[in-house]
Amino acid sequence: MKIGILSQKASLYSTRRLVEAAKQKGHEVVVMDPLHCHMNITSKKPMIHYRDKDLKDFDAIIPRIGASVTFYGCAVVRQFEMMGVYSLNESVAISRSRDKLRALQILSRKGIGLPITGFAHQPRMTEDLINMVGGAPLVVKLLQGTQGKGVVLAETRKAASSVIEAFKELDAYFLVQEFIKECSGSDIRCFVIDNKVVASMKRTAREGEFRSNIHRGGHAHSIKITSIERKTAIRAARVLGLNVAGVDILRSNKGPLVLEVNSSPGLEGIEKVTKKDVAGLIIKFIDENAKAWKTQTRGKG
Repeated sequence: MKIGILSQKASLYSTRRLVEAAKQKGHEVVVMDPLHCHMNITSKKPMIHYRDKDLKDFDAIIPRIGASVTFYGCAVVRQFEMMGVYSLNESVAISRSRDKLRALQILSRKGIGLPITGFAHQPRMTEDLINMVGGAPLVVKLLQGTQGKGVVLAETRKAASSVIEAFKELDAYFLVQEFIKECSGSDIRCFVIDNKVVASMKRTAREGEFRSNIHRGGHAHSIKITSIERKTAIRAARVLGLNVAGVDILRSNKGPLVLEVNSSPGLEGIEKVTKKDVAGLIIKFIDENAKAWKTQTRGKG
């Protein structure tokens, strides 16, 4: 099988592990920066060129698209889909998960537990927005932020109002979310492949920080999740249409709450903490499921 990995850096841990796992199974692997792909969009013979080479005869692609290049990266994934190439996660599902507001609305519609979340545009709505999520402390999140960037904890109403007004002055889109005090700066990352949680870890923020991201100095350990947490993670990935996802869950007094669903979850933390060959499980899923023209969304944008 010929597999393409869409990644801006071949040296990244996740990309390297996927290449290793695919080669161990005897597959041919090509790593491509999606930003260096250009497309011929035609109804009869859609094509993709990578630099000066025609990308053809691929059986499957693994999108590892950075958040900053979501728009163009998804266009490249769509083009491969138009050519009948199987994608580990489809372009529509990636777009859904990357739009935090859209993802939360879809999850909410399906009754999946979420932190109370507010979204508004007009400055005069600030006080009502704060009340809507239960007052301070609260969390303000930029819609485009990743790895904890653009996430602010406002501990008082005055601080919350100041942060919200500042984001509005920047003309930035953001969410206001209730702060789940009982989590104490921790969350659970569930790694979902093919409607199964194959690995899970608890991440805890370093002292003086509320964001549990490992990139921000948080630490993690393997954890046994409950059956409700498992079902919640699986449902969240399925509702967004993702075959592979990192689902971040908060343990609250109201039960598990989905914080975010990541369509390109990193492998380094989860593999090192759980000692599981997650990359190998991803390649196994592709082995069992990759077929030409196989899509779930069937053109639904």
